[in-house]
Amino acid sequence: MSADKGFSFTQEQLREIARDTLRYAREGGATAADVDVSEGWGHSVTVRQGEIETLEYNRDKGLSVSVYVGHKSGHASSADFSAKALRDAVSAALAIARFTAEDPFSGLPDAECLAKDARDLDLFHPWDTSVERSIELARRCEAAGLAVSEDISNSEGASVSTQQSQFVSANSLDFCEGYATSRHSLGCSLIAGRDDAMQRDDWWVSQRDAQRLPTPESVGEIAAKRAIARLGSRRLPTCEAPVLFEAPLAAGLLGHFVQAASGGSLYRRSSFLLGQLGQQVFSPAVTISEDPFIPGGLASCWFDDEGVATRAREVVTNGVLNGWFLGSYSARKLGLTTTGNAGGCHNLILKPGSENFAELIRRMGRGLVVTELLGQGVNLVTGDYSRGAAGFWVEDGEIAYPVQEITIAGNLSGMFRGIQACGSDVEVRGSKLTGSVLIDSMTIAGK
Repeated sequence: MSADKGFSFTQEQLREIARDTLRYAREGGATAADVDVSEGWGHSVTVRQGEIETLEYNRDKGLSVSVYVGHKSGHASSADFSAKALRDAVSAALAIARFTAEDPFSGLPDAECLAKDARDLDLFHPWDTSVERSIELARRCEAAGLAVSEDISNSEGASVSTQQSQFVSANSLDFCEGYATSRHSLGCSLIAGRDDAMQRDDWWVSQRDAQRLPTPESVGEIAAKRAIARLGSRRLPTCEAPVLFEAPLAAGLLGHFVQAASGGSLYRRSSFLLGQLGQQVFSPAVTISEDPFIPGGLASCWFDDEGVATRAREVVTNGVLNGWFLGSYSARKLGLTTTGNAGGCHNLILKPGSENFAELIRRMGRGLVVTELLGQGVNLVTGDYSRGAAGFWVEDGEIAYPVQEITIAGNLSGMFRGIQACGSDVEVRGSKLTGSVLIDSMTIAGK
C-alpha cells in the first residue's frame, strides 16, 4: 500500500518500524514483545438546515508496544516513528515491566495458534470523494428528508464520513502481518412536529465500499418517515406482553450475550452464563455463528488483535451454547485455549428465520415493537434487564399507535430462552448481523 492511496507509509515501511521496535525490545532485555503500528486518515461533515455545521479532517499515526520480562509486562505508545522515539517507547515499557508484579497468565499467544495463511477479505475500498462532494451528499440527504412531509419541522443534521486506515501487528514469535481497511457512512436525524407534539428519529448506514451505500435521498426519507410515525406517541398501562426488537436493537441483545460469554466476565465470575457451556441458554429457534471471512464484512479479519488465527464456528446451535469468546490471557486464566477473539467477535450472525418484520408483527398479534432504547440498565452478573423504551403498540397483528415513556424489563436468561423467532430483515451495521427478534413475554412498565 503506497502513498497514492492517501497513506504516508507503505505496508513494508510499517513492517520495518515494527521489526525495529521488536529489535530494540530484545536489545533492552525483553524476553518477548508485541507491537502494533497504524495510520489512518479521512474526513467527516455534518450539514444542518443546508449549512455546514461541522467539518473534521483527521490524519494520524500511532505505535503501541508491550514488552515482557519473564511474566512481568509493560506497555507504552508513541505517535512519533523516529528511531529515537521508538527506543524511548521501548525503554518506557521496559521500565514499567520491571516494577510490575509477575502475572503467570500474561505473555504472547502460543506460537502454534498464530495465523499463517493470509487472506484477502476485500476490506479496503478507498472512496475518492472530496469534502465538497461529501457536503453535497449530506445536503441531498437532509433535503430529501425535509421534503417528505410538512410534519418534518426541523433537522438535527445529516452526516457523511469516510475513513481509511492500515496497520501492522508483529511479535517476537516472528509474526508480522497487516492490511488496509476502509469504512464509509451516511446518516440523518430529523424532527417531526404536529401541533405541540415533537418527535425525532434517525437512520444511518455504513459499508466498507461506498458504492454499496444506498442513495443519500433514501436515507433521508427513511429518517423522516420514522420520525413522522412516532407522532402521537402515548404511554401504555403496565402489562406483560410479547416484545419485538427491531433489527438494529436486536444487535444489542447479541452484544449482551457476547459480553457475558467473554473471557473477562468469566474469569472474574461476573457473568450470568457461568457454568452454562453445553447447556440450553437460548430457545431452539436460535443458532448463532461467527464467520470472520465474509468478504467486505465490517468485522472480517483473518487474525485477531494478538495475531491468532480466526476461525468460523457455531457458537450456539439450536439454543445450546458451544463456546466462549477468549483471548490468550483469559483462556489461560480459565485453563482453556484462545478462540481467536482478542479484540472482540468477528461477524456474529444470528441465523435468520423465514419471516420478515411485518410477518413477525402479524405473528405477535398483540404486543410491543421496540424501536428505541434508553439507559444502561443491564446487569451481566445477574442477567437483570431494565431499559427505557419507545416504539409501537400492536393489536390484531397491525401497528395501532406509537408509544413512549415506558420501561421494558426481564432477565436475559429468560429473554434468550423466550425468543420465538428471528427475522429475515437483517441489518448490518457492525460486528453483529441480525434481523428483528421476537421475545415471548416481558414486563412493560408505563402509566
